[in-house]
Amino acid sequence: MAKLTKKAIDALPIPPKGQTFHWDTETRGFGIRVGASGAKTFVIQYRNVDERSRRVKLGRYGIFTVEQARDLAKIKLGEVAAGGDPAEAVVQARKDVTVAELCDWYLEEARAGRILGRRNRPIKASTLNMDESRIKSHIKPLVGQRKARHLTVADVETMQADVVNGKTAKPRTGGRGGVSTGGAGVAPRVVSTLQSVLGHAKHKGLLKEHPTKGARKLATNKKKRRLSVAEIEDLGAAMVVAERHGENPVGIAIIKLLLLTGFRRQEGQAMRRDWLNAGGGYVAFPDTKGDAQLRAIGAPAISLIQEQPSVATNPYVFPSAGTDGPITTARDCLGRLCTIAKIAYATPHTLRHTFGSVAGDLGFSELTIAAMLGHAAQTVTQGYIHVDEALRLAVARTSEEIATILQRGASREKT
Repeated sequence: MAKLTKKAIDALPIPPKGQTFHWDTETRGFGIRVGASGAKTFVIQYRNVDERSRRVKLGRYGIFTVEQARDLAKIKLGEVAAGGDPAEAVVQARKDVTVAELCDWYLEEARAGRILGRRNRPIKASTLNMDESRIKSHIKPLVGQRKARHLTVADVETMQADVVNGKTAKPRTGGRGGVSTGGAGVAPRVVSTLQSVLGHAKHKGLLKEHPTKGARKLATNKKKRRLSVAEIEDLGAAMVVAERHGENPVGIAIIKLLLLTGFRRQEGQAMRRDWLNAGGGYVAFPDTKGDAQLRAIGAPAISLIQEQPSVATNPYVFPSAGTDGPITTARDCLGRLCTIAKIAYATPHTLRHTFGSVAGDLGFSELTIAAMLGHAAQTVTQGYIHVDEALRLAVARTSEEIATILQRGASREKT
């Protein structure tokens, strides 16, 4: 490698995997690391007084110019010549890293794909968005300034109690109104995020030990609310009334689809038209909570999807009226429908649970219902590479039953 220059660095090839190093001929020990992601980072390499080879990261190319990085390298290498050890200084600084600094490190590294999650795959953007929200809303305000290595199990459990008691409550922004209160449902998830951050920091060598391993998360009573047959019928009637009074028909359609399929809210809202294989009777989700899946879908749901008007520049089944993305107001629409129908406490997940419950009412086994809902649980046979015919029939029967009940309610309002 010749002298490092902007032109030379811009021309460096990106390795297909791992990383490569290129060394400057002008300043010995100064170089640049190129990763498979395309990231280029200035480094120095030297031997300390104990003749141990050490390497220290100086900063990213693009944030630092070559000249700035070379000047910094000369300063650091000068410290080495005087008997210093910049790498050891970095280690000592890490010992005093705060929880907030570790959280920032985690988000940056995870978004760059350098921290792996479930099944040794990069953590999904949707998961990181939730982690970032919990970090900003709860973790940083409560324990962000604490030194990470001094954090205790008691600190984490106190943080959890503070979230439950609304200590981090604040007004919501973005036009939704109300107050973000945390609560018993959020608190254990906040603990999970913090424990994940600390665990990854230990794995990457930023912490010698996981300081709060063993902290107990608050047990939650998951609500298993389902709609009764009468409530499904009332919801069908409410859909007719709501559309008559100006409710967005796309919003109504997504609610109906969630009930007819048992899909998760995000799966239904973000569904693209080309994911539907009407002839095969399935939707091919490229990325769900359980990774890529083929999910069986019944005739009423297929018809509903095919009936949705398409927008030339929007690939989604349920397009947003104001953007080129999908509709995102399913929860709000369901709330208005429930108000009309006088149905108490129902969320999009209630519709998913209702689909599974109706399947149970029809006599299908728990194993079959788990497969119908796309659960990637230990009790479910993994890898539905094809849609099993028995599974397809179970979904079709359940979807038709729910469609019949909805239609009974709709007929009350149409007659």
